Amino acid sequence: MSALTVRYFAGARAAAGGVWTEAASATSLAELSRVLADRHGSRLGTVLDAASFLVDGLACHDRHAALPDGSTVDVLPPFAGG
Repeated sequence: MSALTVRYFAGARAAAGGVWTEAASATSLAELSRVLADRHGSRLGTVLDAASFLVDGLACHDRHAALPDGSTVDVLPPFAGG
């Protein structure tokens, strides 16, 4: 289990109840999404299903790839107009 820092942007922050950053533990983005949806509710779960993720500043498209311990995961919901 990797200790992570999660940062929320735009609509993801709103869906997480205004939380900007928090700690979480997970081995993959798929597991992290489940942990965060359990923590914050189904509204965030819906956003996470459509979100893009950056892991330490790099786009990660494989939701089952291992997350390195100490990583920062940015949650980027779809943005209007682009």
